[in-house]
Formats: sequence, C-alpha cells, structure tokens
Amino acid sequence: MKVNFNKSDGLVPVIVQHTNTLQVLMLGYMNEEALEKTKNDGKVTFFSRSKNRLWTKGETSGNHLIVDEISVDCDNDTLLIKAIPLGPTCHTGKISCFDGEKSTSKGFLYELEKVIEQRITDKSEGSYTAQLFSKGVNKVAQKVGEEAVELVIESMDNNLDLFKNEAADLLYHFLILLKTRDQRLEDIEEVLSERHK
Repeated sequence: MKVNFNKSDGLVPVIVQHTNTLQVLMLGYMNEEALEKTKNDGKVTFFSRSKNRLWTKGETSGNHLIVDEISVDCDNDTLLIKAIPLGPTCHTGKISCFDGEKSTSKGFLYELEKVIEQRITDKSEGSYTAQLFSKGVNKVAQKVGEEAVELVIESMDNNLDLFKNEAADLLYHFLILLKTRDQRLEDIEEVLSERHK
C-alpha cells in the first residue's frame, strides 16, 4: 500500500467505517508515523491537528477502534479503515460522529454470529444456543427445518410481526447450523457474490 503524504503537508484524511454495519464512524487525519503505529498496534491512531501530536482513539476513554482492514483510494491520498469500535466513537457518546442519533441494525447478523460462537465456545450454562449445538448437526438442521416451516405458515397470514419473528428465528438457527459445519455467514455471502458475477 503506497500512500502519498506529500499532497497535504504530510497528512491524509482517514475515513473510519464499522466493519460489520459499514456505518461511517468518523473522519480523522494521519501522517506517516500515525499510519505505522496503527498498523503495528492494531488500534487506530491519528495525528491530532489541535494537539499537534499522535493520538490513539480511545487513549483516555478506552473506546478504541480495532483495525480490521486498511485500504487506500485510487489517488493514494485518502485512507479507509474498517474497524470494530470498543464503545461509542464520538466524544458525545454516540456510535458515530455522523448522524449520531441514528443507530443501525444493518450488519447485526455478524455481531450475532460472534455471540453464538462465544456461547458455544464457553459452553455457557443455561445457554439455549450451546445446548442445541451440543446435540449435533442433525438436531440443529431439524430445528432449522421447523423454523422454515413456521416462517412459510406465517407468510400466508397478515400478521407482519409474527412473520418477522419467525424470519428472525430462522436466521438465528441458520447461524447455528453454519457453525456446526464450521462455516461463517461471510462464506455464504461469497457464494452469492460469485453467483451474482
């Protein structure tokens, strides 16, 4: 990755986007040193123009931005960082510095996938997810089939709330089924993306 720091007095703008929801979280600036620190530490570090020094997001609040991916634009003078926020990104306490009042559920399936994985890994006592997973692929697949039938039945009625709840149940159990086959939602998206091409 080649970044041109010479165009704007050694600084380049950096857009930070939530890895899962793709919501834009904030805009900052980096110099070469901030980019290297970000790469090495795995936490987003900017060059603060007001403090005139490197500033790691969350250095006082603990609300770090954990780097997932860094890419540069076609002109090599702007960075896009996909990251996982550990708490609110904005100093106002909101998730994003843009339209901070609005929160989005888009991409939540990835968060849910992590919760499911954690419950299975921890073998959480009393966890429905862990108990179902421990019964094996046949039981999980059977549950997915049951939820699919319930969704089909609700789709023929006029109760939109019941329909949405059954759709949610199906997706939830589908994520557990993926885990029984050691697959992730992203693997299925890749198949769909290839088909689309």
